[in-house]
Amino acid sequence: MIYPQIPLAQTVIESCRVHGITNIVISPGSRNAPLTIGFVNNPNFKCFSIVDERCAAFFAMGIAQQTKEPVAIICTSGSALLNYYPAIAEAFYSKIPLIVISADRPTEKIDIGDGQTIRQRNVFENHSLYNANLSEEASDENDLEIAKAISISKEQKGPVHINVPFEEPLYQTTEVLAVSVPNLTFESSIQLQFNFEEEIALWPEFKKKLILVGVNDPNTISEEILAKLANDPSIVVMTESTSNLHNPNFVGNIDRIITPFSEADFVNFKPDLLVTFGGMVVSKRIKQFLRKYKPQNHWHIDKIRAYDSFGALSKHIIQEPSVFFKAVLPEKASTESDYRDQMLSIKKYREEKHLDYLGKIPFSDFTAFDVILKRLPKDSQLQISNSSAIRYAQLFDIDSSIAVFCNRGTSGIDGSTSTAIGAAFAQEKQTVLITGDIGFLYDSNALWNKYIPSNFKIIIVNNGGGGIFRILPGHQETQVFNEFFETSHNLNAEHLADMYDFSYFSASDKKNLKAEIPKFYRNNDKPTILEIFTPTLINDQILLDYFKAV
Repeated sequence: MIYPQIPLAQTVIESCRVHGITNIVISPGSRNAPLTIGFVNNPNFKCFSIVDERCAAFFAMGIAQQTKEPVAIICTSGSALLNYYPAIAEAFYSKIPLIVISADRPTEKIDIGDGQTIRQRNVFENHSLYNANLSEEASDENDLEIAKAISISKEQKGPVHINVPFEEPLYQTTEVLAVSVPNLTFESSIQLQFNFEEEIALWPEFKKKLILVGVNDPNTISEEILAKLANDPSIVVMTESTSNLHNPNFVGNIDRIITPFSEADFVNFKPDLLVTFGGMVVSKRIKQFLRKYKPQNHWHIDKIRAYDSFGALSKHIIQEPSVFFKAVLPEKASTESDYRDQMLSIKKYREEKHLDYLGKIPFSDFTAFDVILKRLPKDSQLQISNSSAIRYAQLFDIDSSIAVFCNRGTSGIDGSTSTAIGAAFAQEKQTVLITGDIGFLYDSNALWNKYIPSNFKIIIVNNGGGGIFRILPGHQETQVFNEFFETSHNLNAEHLADMYDFSYFSASDKKNLKAEIPKFYRNNDKPTILEIFTPTLINDQILLDYFKAV
């Protein structure tokens, strides 16, 4: 086997092998040559070459999102490392394990005017769980630092940074492994809660229990627990598209339900107990409601952290949600209440109004999402980009067989396509990305990737700009708004599709869209784009009128 001659590079590579890191995403460079040589020539690793570091990090994050195991990303020194930062921040808030391994110049070369040198030590300090700054010589201390970083990434589910200084020469190789890396283990730093006597005693006392679920992986809560939650008249379970929880008695489409509420409705809906779990919540309206009408009790269930999102957090339950609910939920509902039934009555009424409104409006973003979401392949994986796309998706039902993902950690538009491609590579099932035109164009380097599965699908809703800004306060039809907020454009994806060898379909009305979608899904010889053109000037009014209509 071929190894880099530099012992420190051997140490990093052997440490990854010993600790079970198998997926390595490498961006080409010179300073990281010892790592590249060692990883690529070692059959224990699956290596990927992604040129753009920002895309590489999000691609790796997509793999880690699906496998739940850390993925290593390798880059050269200098500004290359900084391009990882958007994905690092997203992984930090979304609890996705990433291991950043950056090659660096020797310490004495920093800040003397040498090329491709920046202050790399602790550069991600605000958004990394651990920073291991290695010394140039292989040592027991380096072994410990690498092992600790990998262990923390696995246990606490997030990004860590290992900075590795190399002196030239960089490309020399050997067939001799000169280091021996121990398999160091660390005791868990997470002290889980197992005693729920207080919560069990309090549970029946609350007549209005609201359970709000943010981003949540599929199949994390058993059907037995979901049934108990659904059958308790004192519990309203509110879910989002990214919650991946389904039951006829759960309340999805949160904005559809509560946006038309009067002051009296909000007062009546205010819970005695709010229980939250999962990641970030998309609905701004539910957050505004809970911040204004604060529950006296807010329990958040999470093994790692609890955000006081509503200024009312009273208890952090350090455990898996399934363990907590199994302990506190009685066999049969023990609290008399009409809390759930009131909400289910509203839900039914809103559904009727929703369908009535759809039958009256012209072709637009709203109708496009209705057509798209009804025709998603069953048992597929849906990746949704941020901004308008995820907000429209929240207003419609998505088949329960479909796993839904979105980068809601920082809610940025950067990296959605790259993440979706990484996730598609990691999963054998059909993957569909729904994105807006701005998000797609912003991350178009994601298509510069030879690992895209042939059945990967991208649906672009192209309304000619950042349409979400039209529904925000302050919208005025001026040159400043069009150029600097909405960023109006006349671009389309057809030439990009041709350049990157994607099949391409387009539609600009409802009839055409319905006709193109079956062909779009049948075309599996290579990755495929469906671009839907919607009218820029009416989308905002149709959406605003929708909330009045329901």
